[in-house]
Amino acid sequence: MDDMHLAELNVGRLLAPTGDPRVAEFMDNLDRINGMGKRMPGFVWMMEGSGEPGTGNTDAKIDGDPQHVSNLTVWEDVETLEQFVWGTIHKQFYARRREWFEVLDKMHFVMWWVPKGHRPTLEEALARLDHLRENGDSDHAFGWAHLKQATRWRSDGCQATAAE
Repeated sequence: MDDMHLAELNVGRLLAPTGDPRVAEFMDNLDRINGMGKRMPGFVWMMEGSGEPGTGNTDAKIDGDPQHVSNLTVWEDVETLEQFVWGTIHKQFYARRREWFEVLDKMHFVMWWVPKGHRPTLEEALARLDHLRENGDSDHAFGWAHLKQATRWRSDGCQATAAE
């Protein structure tokens, strides 16, 4: 797939508004984690928010809910995304996600292939997530298990929840 890149969307609903002390540690580290991701080999693009320090792209609301936030990125390949997710400090924050996010009752993560140079919109990404929720893994929308070349999520990943 030399002419394709890997897009991913991860959504979550914060336990409290972004300025609340209950999610402060997560919010205080958003710029650090996102900045590290942008410097990783294989990183291509990230949906940006307002640019305000400490907000990541939490201003990209889903269904108008200020606590329902998203992360949308594009990577050169599976291996570079896995390295960021499971081989950096990101893994420690992922392991602690229940401290800051509600456990969702449905899938909240999706990946799909995009042509090089394409920057997916949040609407496009949410449509892929809906497709995955309705149809399961397919070439159109998938999770880690669908990717034969994905190995680190099996060995380095955190314990899965029912919605993952």
